[in-house]
Order: sequence, then structure tokens, then C-alpha cells
Amino acid sequence: MTLNNNSKKFLAIASIMMALAIAIGAFGAHGIKSIVTDSMLKIYNTGVEYHFYNTLGLFIVAFLINFYPNSKKLVRSAWLIFIGMTIFSFSLYALVLFSMPVLGAITPIGGTLLIIAWIMTAYAILKD
Repeated sequence: MTLNNNSKKFLAIASIMMALAIAIGAFGAHGIKSIVTDSMLKIYNTGVEYHFYNTLGLFIVAFLINFYPNSKKLVRSAWLIFIGMTIFSFSLYALVLFSMPVLGAITPIGGTLLIIAWIMTAYAILKD
């Protein structure tokens, strides 16, 4: 099977994001576990979980883009997944690592983008 350029692009982005999720998760399990509180570690792990799950979802959307190469909705949803996951997870990582509670205020922006992205994905599947 030959992959189209958008599909390749998002598969590459998803691969990098998965590598980051694993590395950041390992850092949380081994590097900061002893220096942050349990509640902060829970926040950090929430970021890792959303990072991991949405990266898996990005892989799926990247493959869908290959099957629906003319779907601008799927391409937009893939970008929103990437941006939403980055804002959501990295704001939580920064909140914990840099003790900057103000960063927790932008986390819901990432979550909202993720919700929109997944609704847009469903719409694209049904309508394209």
C-alpha cells in the first residue's frame, strides 16, 4: 500500500509523539517520582496517559486520511489532535516540573481541542 503525503506526515508526527510519551513517562516513573508529591505525580501521569492515548488515536486518523485522501476534515482533526494533546499534556508536565500552577489554566484549552478533534473525526467518517 502506498501512503499519501498527509498520511505519511501524521504517521511520522504520531511516531515522534509516541517516542516522547514513552520517554516522558519513563522520566516520570524514574526521574521525578522521588522529588514531587504524590498529587503532582498523579497530574504528571494524567498528562502521560492523555499523550499516549491520543497518540494512538493520531495513528488511526493518519491511516483514515490515507483511505479518505480528499478529506480536509480528517486532516484538520489530525492537526487538532496534535495541537490539543500538546497543549494538554505539556502544560501538565510543565506545571509539575516547574511548579507553575498558572499553566494548569491552559490545560482545558488542550482538552477542548481534543474533544472538538474527535467529534470532527466522527463527522468526517460519517460524511466523507
